[in-house]
Amino acid sequence: MITRTSGIVLHQLKYSDSGIIIQVYTQKLGRLSLFVRGTRNKRTGRQQVFLQPLAILDLIFYNRESRSMQTIKEFSPDYMPADIHGNLIKSSIALFIGEVLMSVLREESPQEDLFDYLRNSIIYLDTRKEGYANFHIAFLVGLCSYLGFEPGRNYSTENQFFDMVNGTFVPVPPSHGNYTGNEISSLLAEFFNSSWDNMNHVVLTGSLRNDILEIILKYYSIHLPLLKKIKSLEVLREVFG
Repeated sequence: MITRTSGIVLHQLKYSDSGIIIQVYTQKLGRLSLFVRGTRNKRTGRQQVFLQPLAILDLIFYNRESRSMQTIKEFSPDYMPADIHGNLIKSSIALFIGEVLMSVLREESPQEDLFDYLRNSIIYLDTRKEGYANFHIAFLVGLCSYLGFEPGRNYSTENQFFDMVNGTFVPVPPSHGNYTGNEISSLLAEFFNSSWDNMNHVVLTGSLRNDILEIILKYYSIHLPLLKKIKSLEVLREVFG
């Protein structure tokens, strides 16, 4: 059966001399592995630029449920995040986001609201001219709600410790030890209550931004035990260090 859907590229991998495999999160079918034929020859190889992480594509492919990998019939750019791919900081953020999504989006079942969140996030990052240094942190915070462990927004002078196991702010440190102190908790609370447009109002040094990011990844790993080590985290440390 031929299927048409929008899809967001998460990762690409050389498969043979005749093509590549792309991991895509699609609007209609969730995450898929797709074989793209002909991207490694001179005539059609230039199309590979459309298959970079976070590119949004219009896909037509042969969908056979018995197969773990489908074959693309046609594809064309739906939205090309040109500034992301041409900007060192944005491309580093994109690499990180793509790797995180590769690890957390394991189910094949579609979630159109999640797809819309990813699409809107990519376009926002691509079109933002300044004030996006905190984007990857705000993105992960927003993604939590679609993955089933949205953090609480109850930080106060009484609730100064963020309990990462239960996802809420509490008045005393929990006995399990997975919590953050007041300084980090207050910053997390700002992100938990931020919109895209005011995330840049959370003022962070490079080292503190890296600390916050590692705390959020730890929060992810507690709720998603199969989360893999994010190799591109080291790239972000250097970019924002």
